[in-house]
Amino acid sequence: MKTILRGAVAAVAIMSFAGTAAAQTNQTHYAGPLGYTSTNPTGLGALGAALLFAGGFGTRYTAQAGALGNTQTATPTVTTNFALTGSVTKDCSFYAGNSAAATNIDFGQIGVRTGNNENVADAFEMVGPAVANINSATAGCNFNNTVSLAKANGVSGMVNSAAGGYDSNQFQANIPYTIAANWTGTTNQSGPQAGSAQSLNVAANAGSNSIGQGAWRSSFNMLVTAAPATNALVAGTYSDTITLTLAAL
Repeated sequence: MKTILRGAVAAVAIMSFAGTAAAQTNQTHYAGPLGYTSTNPTGLGALGAALLFAGGFGTRYTAQAGALGNTQTATPTVTTNFALTGSVTKDCSFYAGNSAAATNIDFGQIGVRTGNNENVADAFEMVGPAVANINSATAGCNFNNTVSLAKANGVSGMVNSAAGGYDSNQFQANIPYTIAANWTGTTNQSGPQAGSAQSLNVAANAGSNSIGQGAWRSSFNMLVTAAPATNALVAGTYSDTITLTLAAL
């Protein structure tokens, strides 16, 4: 009987702690003379049991427990997406030496037939082609791009700008030349593709040429060939400028 009373006191403490929380455990037990018991009585049964207890007959045990509910609907599984962003600037690179002098390509003396025993049809003509090979170990662009080659003098090629007067039926003051560039890249500008050998040529009778590329990086080789001119060459300095452009789109 003393145990039951202690339980009743504990129940009162739990109810006080829980405050207005919804009850999870809600038990009421009565016991009285002649073996009377009642558990969680309702209606008239509860009223009768309460009157017996109030009249001093038997005892009562109650137990209530409760806790505050969730602040929001519980979600057993939570999925959260984190958007990661960053940017890489478009860039094209071409290693062309450590100074401007590296890009000054000098053929030196361009040999012509100067022997007095040459046939008149051969006198003063180029002995053979003038050739320049230019190679960069680092070149490329990190986005879709255009590789372009252009001759400043167009189809005239290397021009002698101070040629003086000459018989234009026999002499010329220009030397046409070809350009052949090679590297490893891709022409696919819409997705990934394994790189392969690429080339860009500018013919002797052309002033420029270009090709579209996807992102690429590799060595870059350029061969310039000034073939023997059709006529004899006027003495003087012949020059032109080749412009290589790697342009990210």
